[in-house]
Amino acid sequence: MAKKVSMKDIANRVGVSTALVSYVLNGLEKEKRVGPELVEKIRSVAKEMKYKPNQIARSLRKGSTNTVGFIVADIANPFFGQLARIIEDEAVKLGYTVIFGSSDEDYLKFGLLIDTLVNRQVDGIIIVPTEGCSEQIKSLKEENIPIVSIDRYLPGITTNHVILDNYKATNSAVKYFISKGYKNINMIAYESSLGHMQERIRGYREAMEENGLAKELFVKKVRYDHLKHDMVKIMDELMNEKKIDALLFATNAISISGLYTLMKNDIKVPDQIAVIGFDGHEVFDFYKPQISYIKQPLEDMGKEAINILVDQIKGSPKTVHIELKSQLVVRGSCG
Repeated sequence: MAKKVSMKDIANRVGVSTALVSYVLNGLEKEKRVGPELVEKIRSVAKEMKYKPNQIARSLRKGSTNTVGFIVADIANPFFGQLARIIEDEAVKLGYTVIFGSSDEDYLKFGLLIDTLVNRQVDGIIIVPTEGCSEQIKSLKEENIPIVSIDRYLPGITTNHVILDNYKATNSAVKYFISKGYKNINMIAYESSLGHMQERIRGYREAMEENGLAKELFVKKVRYDHLKHDMVKIMDELMNEKKIDALLFATNAISISGLYTLMKNDIKVPDQIAVIGFDGHEVFDFYKPQISYIKQPLEDMGKEAINILVDQIKGSPKTVHIELKSQLVVRGSCG
C-alpha cells in the first residue's frame, strides 16, 4: 500500500514549514497573510501529490463534520424516497453529506436514530416527526443541535419547519368534488394525532360543512402498521353502510393501498366511485383512467429544509416557518 501523503511531505517538497502548509490547506491563508504565489504553489503540489486530508482530525479542529442527518417516517414510501434524493443532491452542492434513517413511525426507533446521529457528531438534523417524539426533539433543542422539521411539526415545540398547507390542500380537493356534483364524499386518513393529518381532516370537514353536507361527513381511519388489513375492512364497510360517490385519500401510501383494494373488489373509478389521491406515483399513471391527486412541491420542500438547516449550522438565530402551497392535478378519476 502506498504511503499516505502528509502535510509534512508537501512542506518538504515546497521548502516551507508544515504549519504554513496547514494554514493554506485549511483556508487560513488570508488570516495568516500567506502570499498568493506561495498559496498557489502549495495547492498545486498538494494536488500533484494527491494529498487527501484527514477528515476526522479536520472535523475536530473545525468543530464541524460537514454531515447532516435526515430521519424519514418510511424510506420505502415514494414520497420520502423522492424527498431524500432532493435533500441529498442539494446538500452535496452546499458541501454536506447526508446520513439517512427511517423511523417506521416508531418513536423508540426514532430515538435510537437521534442518538446515533448525535454520536456521529452530525452538524444538524432534518426530521419527519413521529408520534411520541416530543421529548427527543426537546432534548435536541437543549443541546443546541440545529434541527428542521419537514412534512410535519409538533405544535407546542418551537422548531424550524417546512410543511404543506395541509388544510387548504384537502379543502380545495373536496370543493372540486362538490363542483362536479359529488355529495357523498368520504375520506380515509391515518389514525394519528400529528398536526399534518389533523389539518387534512379539518380541511375535508370544513369544506363539507360549508357546502351544507355536514350530514355526509365520513372519515375512516387506518393504522400505519396495519394499513392493508384496515383498508380491506374499511372498503367493505363503505360498500355496505351507505352509498358513496367520491373518495379522498389522505396520503400517498393510503392512496396506493386504497386503489389496490378498489381494483381487487372490481369497483370502477370513476363510474362507481370518484377518487383523488395524495402525492404523485407511477401507479396513478398506470391506472385507467389516470388518478387525480394533490401534488406537493417536493423540490421546494427539500431545498428549503436543507438551506434552513445549513443557515442554522452557520449560526443564524432565526426560527423559520415555511408553509408551501399544493396543486390539485385533475385527471380522469374524478369526472
